[in-house]
Amino acid sequence: MEVPPGIDPTKAHPSRRYNYWLGGKDNFAVDRESAETVASAFPTVRLSACENRAFLKRVVTYLAGEAGIHQFLDIGTGLPSAGNVHEVAQAIEPTSRIVYVDNDPVVLVHARALLTSAPAGRTAYIEADLRDPEKILADTDLAHTLDLSRPVALMLVATMHFVTDEHDPYGIVRRLLSALPSGSHLVMTHATNDFLTPEQYAESVEANERSGVPFRLRSTEEFTRFFDGLELLPPGITSVVDWRPEIPEEQRPSVADVSMLCAVARVP
Repeated sequence: MEVPPGIDPTKAHPSRRYNYWLGGKDNFAVDRESAETVASAFPTVRLSACENRAFLKRVVTYLAGEAGIHQFLDIGTGLPSAGNVHEVAQAIEPTSRIVYVDNDPVVLVHARALLTSAPAGRTAYIEADLRDPEKILADTDLAHTLDLSRPVALMLVATMHFVTDEHDPYGIVRRLLSALPSGSHLVMTHATNDFLTPEQYAESVEANERSGVPFRLRSTEEFTRFFDGLELLPPGITSVVDWRPEIPEEQRPSVADVSMLCAVARVP
């Protein structure tokens, strides 16, 4: 892969690492090395990434259809692959509007080329960091794309575990939600340590430190705090595997192997 201007190919990035786990080609050697370091402590990480992506398609299908949500703010977009938010949403409601946010310039290059809206809808891409919610909310492209007087789905899919405690993860989510009206929805998935022994947890923390990407596993109790004051939709806090599944339980992967929590909640 060619190195676009402004990219440091010696530093791993979550979006390119995720691209590698999903079988993509838009990653550097450092991303692949980082991914394999994580996999040394969490061998089923690729399965987890794929199940997370499958959840994304199911939840956008639900929101754009049954829930009637036609605006999406997708933060931590990652590199485009099949079944992006706007493709799923606009197939159901062509007027859907989507703002993508990521802090990887490689994503920006691909997003501008590939994240093109259906004629009746609109998409925009913002290069910004989740840890700076004020910059995201003040962006003119967001204002031109989304009508914040109408419900918006805030998508934080496999992103908040990259926000470590010193950056006030709960405050970030509260600030983003404070800009959205009643009837908006919060969608979140998050890697969990629920299924790890203390020894496995220590190994995971050490591997993530070696991977060069800050990472914070959280328990179900810690994850649930993100939804304080919101109306959790059925089935509540659960695994991405078990959220409105499309295949029988006996054919689904192990919840422990995937180790990814999820929930969808409505802003009252």
